[in-house]
Amino acid sequence: MSRKGNNTAGILAGLLAGAAAGVVLGMLYAPEEGKETRKKIKTKANDLKDQAKTKYGEVSERVKDQYDNISSTFKETANSVAHTVKDGYDKYKDQIVSKTTDVVKDVEAELNDLK
Repeated sequence: MSRKGNNTAGILAGLLAGAAAGVVLGMLYAPEEGKETRKKIKTKANDLKDQAKTKYGEVSERVKDQYDNISSTFKETANSVAHTVKDGYDKYKDQIVSKTTDVVKDVEAELNDLK
């Protein structure tokens, strides 16, 4: 994953941790009964857990999409290079065969002249 992706994940984790700490501190200092406060903390913790799962799924999906995109681009580029190399090989192979044939004919002509 790129450095930008790592920074985004770190920022997201920091924001979630900060939000959780803020909620917990706010509830602890609220003038309510302990049982009610614990219930609210549990509810908020579950909400934050669900939000974290959702964000993880979104980030995971984006990473997968980027991987698929990069993979597809790489395959296309590799195929293009392979075709270019093959076309070049075929072109030069035909030229070499033609030149070799000409040289063989010249050598045969020289040998016939020497006889």
